[in-house]
Amino acid sequence: MPHKSLNVSPGKTDRQVIDAEGSVRQVPEGWELLAPGDAGLTRRVKAAGPSWTVKEKKGRRVFSRGVWADSRQIAAEREKLDAERSTEQYARRRQQDLRRREVKQDAYVREFESAVVAFLDFDPVHSDLAKQLARAVTAHATPVGSGTVARTERIPVERRAESAVIAWMRHQTTAYDSMKIPRVRGKRREVRRMLAAESKRLLQVYRQGRPVTGTSCPLQNALQQPPA
Repeated sequence: MPHKSLNVSPGKTDRQVIDAEGSVRQVPEGWELLAPGDAGLTRRVKAAGPSWTVKEKKGRRVFSRGVWADSRQIAAEREKLDAERSTEQYARRRQQDLRRREVKQDAYVREFESAVVAFLDFDPVHSDLAKQLARAVTAHATPVGSGTVARTERIPVERRAESAVIAWMRHQTTAYDSMKIPRVRGKRREVRRMLAAESKRLLQVYRQGRPVTGTSCPLQNALQQPPA
């Protein structure tokens, strides 16, 4: 076999990639890039023969940039998959899958919102505000594909809820989005820690049941704003 399957990163030109050893490779003649987005087709193309999976790391996140493979291989698998997807059996199975995912998503939204309320742990006098905040955080954090911490399964839901609340408050109750943060290593993380401490102090006021004037509270002001 002239080529083998590899995981690579983008090169300097459109038809260059960098392999795991750091070597620059030219994309073989007759290969084309299958763009990300169709997981079913991607799986089939990778199973059908050698391919180069392109991934790019930005910060802590890794992004798929597609799969290089023989253009005939891609065309053949696309044709077979299109034929399968045109059948009534596939349409029924697709509807069943969608319903299962909707049920699973609805259950997770309820679980996550409950975890947010538990993390907030507001005094009963502020229970209505806790529910309102939990709904706002959940609506922002739980949509499929949102890429937020709420969508990861690497940490317990309780920690996801805490992180989601702090992230929501960072953007909604502080000046973080308009801050001019120096491009110095670790500075943004330092600012986030500072704002997280500020948000936690604000939450503590509500946990203690202390009276809060709406006009002076950034949390209440943020919740009064229409959703973006």
